[in-house]
Amino acid sequence: MKRGLLQDAATYDAFMGWYTSWNRLVEVISVREATIYAHAISTTNSCMLCSLFFISDLKELGIDPGSFVPTDREQLLIDLGQQIVKDPTAVSDELFAELKKVWKDNELVVIVGFAAQMIATNNFNSVFQIDIDSRLLPIKDEFKPATWRATQA
Repeated sequence: MKRGLLQDAATYDAFMGWYTSWNRLVEVISVREATIYAHAISTTNSCMLCSLFFISDLKELGIDPGSFVPTDREQLLIDLGQQIVKDPTAVSDELFAELKKVWKDNELVVIVGFAAQMIATNNFNSVFQIDIDSRLLPIKDEFKPATWRATQA
C-alpha cells in the first residue's frame, strides 16, 4: 500500500494520518477494542488486505475472530463500524444513544474519525487490489468477503 501511495506525496501524507488517528483511538479505547473495531470496519467493507491484517492482530491478542464473544463496549464498536460502512447517513439514533452512555462527544469524534480513515484505507487497497503482505498469506483463506451488499435492493 505504501509503495502505491508513494506515487503521490500529498496522497501519501493524507493516508499516513491513519497512524495518528490509530494512536489517538488507542488512547480513547483499548488496543483490543480498537483492533476489534478496525476489523469490523474492514470486514464489513470487504477489504481483504485490511481484514487479514486485523485477523492477524486479533490472533496476536489471543482472540479468535470467528468465535469470540465481544464485551458490551466491543459490540457497540462493532455495530458502529458496520453501520458506518453500510450507510454513514443512517447510523441509528439508538446506537448513538448507547455510545453516548459510554464515551464523551470528543471521544466519539475520535472513534468516528478513525472509521473514516479506515474506510479510506480499505477503499484504496481494494480499488488498487494491493497485494497481500507475505506474512498474511498463510491466513488468506480466513478472509470472508461481506455479503450484505448483495442482499440490498
